[in-house]
Amino acid sequence: MLTSGPAPALSFADALSTVNSFIWGPWFLIPLLLGTGVVLTVRLRGLQLVKLIPALRFAFLSREDDEKDSAEGDVSHYQALTTALAATVGVGNVIGVATAIHLGGPGALFWMWVTALFGMASKYSEAFLAVRFRTRDAHGKQSGGPQYYLQHAIKGPAGRVLSIFFAIAAILASFGIGSTTQSNAVAAQLAHSFGWDPALVGILLAIAVGAVLLGGIEAIGTVTSAFVPMMIVFYVAGCLYILGVNASGIPHALGMVFQGAFTGAGATGGFVGAGVMMAIQYGVARGIFSNESGMGSAAIAAAAAKTKHPARQGLVSMTQTFIDTMIVVSCTGLVILTTGAWTGSDPDTMTSQAFSHGLPGQWGHYIVSVSLVFLASSTILGWAYYAERCVVRLVGVHGVLPFRIVFTVMVFVGSVTQLDIVWTFADIANGLMAIPNLIGLLLLSGLIMRETRAYLEQDPYLRRRGEEFSSIPGVEPESPLPAEGGPESR
Repeated sequence: MLTSGPAPALSFADALSTVNSFIWGPWFLIPLLLGTGVVLTVRLRGLQLVKLIPALRFAFLSREDDEKDSAEGDVSHYQALTTALAATVGVGNVIGVATAIHLGGPGALFWMWVTALFGMASKYSEAFLAVRFRTRDAHGKQSGGPQYYLQHAIKGPAGRVLSIFFAIAAILASFGIGSTTQSNAVAAQLAHSFGWDPALVGILLAIAVGAVLLGGIEAIGTVTSAFVPMMIVFYVAGCLYILGVNASGIPHALGMVFQGAFTGAGATGGFVGAGVMMAIQYGVARGIFSNESGMGSAAIAAAAAKTKHPARQGLVSMTQTFIDTMIVVSCTGLVILTTGAWTGSDPDTMTSQAFSHGLPGQWGHYIVSVSLVFLASSTILGWAYYAERCVVRLVGVHGVLPFRIVFTVMVFVGSVTQLDIVWTFADIANGLMAIPNLIGLLLLSGLIMRETRAYLEQDPYLRRRGEEFSSIPGVEPESPLPAEGGPESR
């Protein structure tokens, strides 16, 4: 007589996949993420659309306005923006897009756009709150972000629980999205293009990261403001050349994107996505992996900006999502689709294959390699700062050095370890970060709306100089909270 044995134990990878499917399923984080963006868009009257041009002008052409000794903050608007861009424009823009299309079909790109469109309102709101409720640590450095504004703006135990939950999730995420996935992608790409030993790549990358981290946010801001814009332009220029050569294929590619978004239609080759839900799930998940809107992470960099009013930095930070997704992600996705690389079986090499196919000669993948090295390295630096500020929130400034050491070691570990499950872990950590932040944004949407409208009534085009704010009736510049007696001030 046949007897059935015990059911096979659920593997760790399967368990992670189950958790990830629930978090990013149709009834939890996806509606919360998009719903929060919609609510904020309505309450802010489409701020991300009507104020995008003034925000871009202010971010890139008016950098000197608030860089006065009287302005609170550690770095300029521009450096805060490039630090946030550094943390977002990385592996997610190169490999993450390919993974989304591979698993969710071309329609996933559409849902990445949707995530970004409404996410710009979320990004504005979290940056606004970060400056509005920022404080100083025991070393005099600005500290802000969800780990502070959730506690200070939402009174009682609920705010404290959300604050601590976010801080812990952010530290965990820094070891996924912020270090191991980035260094692993760099090592794999350099091994593919140049035959470099991953261990050597890991050592060099860890040394470079550790050296910059010793200088704190000022050093990170200086480094990222110097090369992040240059590398974005370099990478996008390569994409635009390929798209120019393959211009006749762009209409068909866009057709696949819009059709796949609502029908789930796929193609041949390595495509494994089959339905609309797959397109939505991977589009939204990889979208938030790429631009981090709603996660609250970029708000930590925004809190360090020199500014006279939180709305100003909120508008500057909002442009980061536009640049990251509507420009860089769109370029990557369309290059993959127009060259036919998306039908390949390995999403890790899709972008390299697209560049190799689309550019003359055999040097296309070298552009991807160089771009990935710099973009991923900058992402590591940005996320190190994010997690460091969360460490300060939980245990005080004395925890910064041990964290930097562990983080630097993890950069090396990521370069020499097979990370089949780390992307799943990164998605879970991202989702856990987003949950308390999105709840906070919804609860605080009224405050954000009132103070934003008051500011824009007086300065609709962001042209007032910083010193004029004291004379604007009805608009009070933010007053940083004093350093507290809790662990963040020790």
